[in-house]
Amino acid sequence: MRQLQILRADIESHESVDSAMSRLQELRILDEIPDTLILVQHPEVVTLGPKAERDGALEDPALSDYPTRVVDRGGGMTYHGPGQLVIYPIIKWQVGEQSIRSIINRLEDWVMAALADCGIEGYRDERMMGVWLEGNKVCSIGLAFKHWVSRHGLALNYNTVPNRVEALSCCGLPAGMTTSLQALGHTHDLEGRILDRARLEEALLVLAQQYLNRVPMQPVDWSVELVV
Repeated sequence: MRQLQILRADIESHESVDSAMSRLQELRILDEIPDTLILVQHPEVVTLGPKAERDGALEDPALSDYPTRVVDRGGGMTYHGPGQLVIYPIIKWQVGEQSIRSIINRLEDWVMAALADCGIEGYRDERMMGVWLEGNKVCSIGLAFKHWVSRHGLALNYNTVPNRVEALSCCGLPAGMTTSLQALGHTHDLEGRILDRARLEEALLVLAQQYLNRVPMQPVDWSVELVV
């Protein structure tokens, strides 16, 4: 089974990680690095994929209160900021895995299993891909591919700043429909541990082999300056 390199960053700008992702994607295409996950948090920014214009998101008056970036992933408008775990899979998907829908489903299943490990029952919703909880979306997914190596990824809201993501019409959904675990009252797991980044990372990495079919390596501290 393939190995999965785990790069754990602290807070890095979306722009710098986007650039690093592009470089890592090229290295993965050339088999110069193994399959890789980047775990990171971004300062507040709203990213706009191609669907954002079709959704009318660019006309959202609330958007003027946020820094924005245009990106080349699938999907529309996505919020990033404190209290959100962002995971970027730089993975070379094999022949039997090469279906965009099945890759997205695999990532959704992975997140739902991690939430279940914390005592939370997430699910899919026909209105939009991602992971939902109690009628609200708590995890967004948007990918880009080159030679079946993925870039961009998923954003799981666990304790975002109140009313920041909720003020936006993310991915064409009504404002208020995208929110965080904390806002829905999910602050601790079944053992009483705080649902923070460390707890969610732990659950995701324990389940990575089962859902991503790759064996996680020991996480290493990482920053964009290490990409050459």
